[in-house]
Amino acid sequence: MAIDYEKLLNFEIPDVRQTRTQKDTMLYALSLGLGMNAVDENELKFVYEKNLQALPTMAVVLCAPHGWLRQSGTGVGGKIVHGGQKIVMHQALPVEGKFLGKSRVTGVIDKGLGKGALVITERRVYDDTSGDLICALESTSFCRGDGGFNGPAGPSPVPHPMPQRAADSICTTQISPQAALIYRLNGDRNPLHADPEVARNAGFQRPILHGLCTFGHAGLSILRNCCAYAVGRLKSMEARFSRSILPGESLTMEIWRDENVISFRASVIGEEKRVVLDNGRAEISA
Repeated sequence: MAIDYEKLLNFEIPDVRQTRTQKDTMLYALSLGLGMNAVDENELKFVYEKNLQALPTMAVVLCAPHGWLRQSGTGVGGKIVHGGQKIVMHQALPVEGKFLGKSRVTGVIDKGLGKGALVITERRVYDDTSGDLICALESTSFCRGDGGFNGPAGPSPVPHPMPQRAADSICTTQISPQAALIYRLNGDRNPLHADPEVARNAGFQRPILHGLCTFGHAGLSILRNCCAYAVGRLKSMEARFSRSILPGESLTMEIWRDENVISFRASVIGEEKRVVLDNGRAEISA
């Protein structure tokens, strides 16, 4: 069944209402490995209710309409991977409260028969009590088996160009072997990240890490290295997902700084360098 372009472009993604507690905020931080050093006050403020703050990248788990694309009846098959993610912060994330997420399809791109399709969606998250806009997100889904439905061939998202100089800083983080099992408790229960049989059937040697968990680790590195852990300074962040990473591997971040613009790339470095996040761009305030 081919993608029904008009139906998909105009599909009404259900609104998502969500109540989150301080416990949820701490769980998100723990799923990124924060708190390993129990006396590090910079990290403690994300995992302890005293003076609790929310990591900006927690925006990706707020009011997410999980599974809507597979369940939309628009002809999209099951070979869907996350191609890219962007967040724009309009205010610091509350550590608890009631939230409303409104999502819509903003673009459907036909890359051609055998080349797949891109589905671009926007999600705006509001305080469900005051109505204030908290953050806006843009996600790109790559539907690997669904090209060739005579849809528009563009315009495709333009990746952020990476600086052609050595990185200004490089840092490496060890990902916990339990990371995927903890991160999925934030809401994305895809068995690909927990069930070895499902992972093998998908072509992986074992369950892989959520792309958005890798995105969160990248955001944490930027917060740590460029913002002195000040959550209000990270204004936006985007990256393209290029390869998978396994729980237990080490993630190396290359960071370039040009005034308030941060470019970044995340890789696993073993016998060869495997880039897992590419064309990363963030904006920070002074």
